[in-house]
Amino acid sequence: MFQPPLTAPRTSDVPADRDLLQQVALGSGAAMRAVYSRCGARAFAVVLRLLPTRADAEEVLQETFIEVWRRARDFDPGRGGLETWVTTIARTRAIDRLRSMGTAARVAEGAAHQPPPLSATPVSPDDATAHGQDRARVRAAMVTLPSEQREVVELAYFEGLSQREIAERTGDPLGTVKTRARLALEKLADLLGPE
Repeated sequence: MFQPPLTAPRTSDVPADRDLLQQVALGSGAAMRAVYSRCGARAFAVVLRLLPTRADAEEVLQETFIEVWRRARDFDPGRGGLETWVTTIARTRAIDRLRSMGTAARVAEGAAHQPPPLSATPVSPDDATAHGQDRARVRAAMVTLPSEQREVVELAYFEGLSQREIAERTGDPLGTVKTRARLALEKLADLLGPE
């Protein structure tokens, strides 16, 4: 079984993105392990949120890094960082997997409407009910946000993107992304305050 990474290396230990992927393109196993160590946990978190089972997520993660190995020469640091590139590949592969499973409705609903992955620890019926109610409250609150603010929140919390990466992805100025995030979080705090 394919195992997701447990930890990521410190960024000071990681060579420049382009150099690292040039080494991968030349067949360096050590460079590929470095890419996996740096990007694997984040990519796994994204696919785990999108796919219905952990086994599917592990398979998609493996496919993602096979694609990274094959496409290392295609990496363009001018279009974004290494982690964004790998996460985008992982997300695309997860969506392809969902479509191939005939679950187009899940793709349309988006990651914000997916239940979290099942924990290894059993959940009591009371906790399950409370979690379900919390999810329903969050979904209802998210729907009230303007679409631009909702997009920023979803990219940050469900895809794990930084505000800078969100700005790169959406083409919006970083200041605009920061303002949208702040306004969205303030509104959500008001809506989701104590019951």
